[in-house]
Order: sequence, then C-alpha cells, then structure tokens
Amino acid sequence: MSRGLVLITGGTGHVGFRTLVTALKAGYRVRAAVRSESKREEVLSAPSIKELNPADKLTFVIVPDLMVDGAYNEAVKGANYILHIASPIVLKGEIKPEDYERTLIEPAVAGTTNILEAALRSPDVRRIVITSSVVAMVPAKYMFETNTPDGFVVDHNSRLPPPSGPYPSDFHAYNASKTAALLATEAFVRDRNPHFDVTNIHPSFVIGKNELVRDAKDITVGTNAVAIGPVLGNKSDTPITGSSVHVDDIAFMHVKALDPSVPAGSYIGNSDDYAGNVWQNATSIAAEHFPNAVARGILPNNGTQPTRKTRVNARKTEEIMGFKFLSFEEQVTSVVKHFLELKGENAE
Repeated sequence: MSRGLVLITGGTGHVGFRTLVTALKAGYRVRAAVRSESKREEVLSAPSIKELNPADKLTFVIVPDLMVDGAYNEAVKGANYILHIASPIVLKGEIKPEDYERTLIEPAVAGTTNILEAALRSPDVRRIVITSSVVAMVPAKYMFETNTPDGFVVDHNSRLPPPSGPYPSDFHAYNASKTAALLATEAFVRDRNPHFDVTNIHPSFVIGKNELVRDAKDITVGTNAVAIGPVLGNKSDTPITGSSVHVDDIAFMHVKALDPSVPAGSYIGNSDDYAGNVWQNATSIAAEHFPNAVARGILPNNGTQPTRKTRVNARKTEEIMGFKFLSFEEQVTSVVKHFLELKGENAE
C-alpha cells in the first residue's frame, strides 16, 4: 500500500538519486522533477531502478528552469510530500566571480521559494523536506581559514547572518547560497504560516557510491573527490573541513523526515561524532580493504589531503530518527569499490 505521493527535485544528483530509490523502497510513489527527457532516461536506466521495476510508482515531470516564477505549480499538484533536493553546485574554477550571485546564490533562493510558493497553492501537501547544508551553519573563516576554537560546536540551532559579497572564491559563494536559501526558507515559514511542515536537512560532505556515475574518470566529480583523491594519488595542500556523511544515511534522513512521528525542524547529517574524520585516513582504509589493487598500482594510494577540524554535533538526528551514522571507513570503502568496479577490477 502506498504511503503517499512524493515530489522529488534534483533526482539525478548524488543525494537526489539515492533518495529517490530510498523513497520507492519505503513504499512511496515518486514523481521526479527533471530538467529534460534525457535526465528521465538517465534515472530509468540505472540498475537499482531496473531492479525495483517501479512501473507507475515512478513518474516524471519536466521542469527545465527552477528560477521561473511558478516553475513547480503543475509539478506539486496532488503531491502529499515534497523533497526539494535540487540546488546549484560548484565545480572549482568554472564560475567567474562576477557571476557568483547569478549562477549560485539567486538560483538557490529562487528554487526554494518557488517550491514553497507552489506548495501554498496545493492543499494536499503535508510536509516539505529541503536539502540545506552544514555550510549554512559554519562561519566561512572556520571553513577556509582556521580550525574551530575549543568549545565551538555546530549543531541544529547554529545559524549565520545573511551573506553579502564580494566572495573570495566560488566555494565561499556556494556557502553563501546555502545560507541565503536556509534563511529564506525560515522567513517563509515564519511570515506565511503555511499549511504544511518544513524540515531542513544539513549534510556535511556527502561521500558514497554515486550510481549515476558510469565512467571511472568521473568518480571525482562532486564531494566524493575529497575522499578518494588521496587514494588516486591526488596531492593537495589545502585543508578541508573533516566532516562527512554517507550518501545512504542522507537519503534515509530525507525519507525518514517525511514520517509524521519525526518532528519538523533542522537535522544535521554527519558521522563520527564531534571528532569528525581525517581525510588522509582514506589511504590506510584503501590499503586495508583493497590491498591487491594498491599493490598492483590500480590505486596509487600516495596522495595527500590535509584536514581542517570542525566540531559538528549530529546527535539529535540519531536520537530522533533512530539510526547510527555509517563511519568514514564505510564511506571511503563505498566509493573506492565503485571506482574499481567501473575500472573492471576485482574489488575484493
């Protein structure tokens, strides 16, 4: 028996696709908002979708531009729930500084407010779950300049002031986009008093197999690059915040947040408790789990990735949602195993 109809945006992204599959497995009917017919075919051709054979439990609606006013008006009709995962992403160096507002911040805010406005017109909507980020809660100086001081812990109550440019890099602008979208969401709920609940999910770096990556050369697209980079021999001297979460856990959180027994609110996704992870440990994890691939040079396993310590408290998520986050070791193993599979190598 169906648990209701869920509209999912961003279903061809790393988090979005895994969430789509998780929602189907949980018994929901899914309507996926995609930007083109080719994106629809990308989802349908995925092995896990073929295995589920969802038939009419999975339908699609084309929304080519999430910034257009009323972009989601038709898509939300009849939906009981909305998982709004679509948001602009940043690929280092591809966006010029003068375009940060137009390509990152404005679309993040407009896409979120558009889905909220559309839901206001649809009485069937009961709850909306929005993918935010832990970067919407961490001051930029602790992301890019220095470790967090003793006693400073990011939790579900942490908030930042409204961002303003200029931004030193595209990653600073990305962080600003997440902050602006979160603040816009909370202002909407406060000022408009909608008939539906709104929950925000705040992942740290999302690590784990991305089934829609079909070529080994694309394994480093997105946040998986941080975890597998040292294993593939990439050498970086730029510290990156040591906070990560398995993609399966984030997908579970999105779907679990639809359950009325889970109070609406903010939930952080982050493994390994306050200690966080050490990115360089990916090489020792690879050596332990894939010794043959390391010995043969398939995995060079000689890269470097410094870690910037950030203390993140996600205990509320585990307590309320009733699960334990998968470890950094499980995250790395998932990505490396997928890489070896794509290379046609034995992952044992």
